[in-house]
Amino acid sequence: MNAAQRYRMRTPSTGREIIREAEPGRIYVDRETGEPLDIVGKVLPLAPSTSRLPWAVENLRFCSWCDQLAQRDLNDCPHCGRRMAPIA
Repeated sequence: MNAAQRYRMRTPSTGREIIREAEPGRIYVDRETGEPLDIVGKVLPLAPSTSRLPWAVENLRFCSWCDQLAQRDLNDCPHCGRRMAPIA
């Protein structure tokens, strides 16, 4: 299980974005420009989570038991706890 929260961060001048784990109170800088990165938002799923995939259409599938969305890298549904069918 992953306990660290991942954030989407952006360089103000270039608009370049990265996703990385961050600690509160620490300043992160862009390696190319040296500017401080702005935090744009938290990446779902929120920590702690068993999945490392961000919530996006291409990373989700429906549970074969409860029809709720779950990440593709999980074997057990986070909603009903049952084992999901294999990915076709």
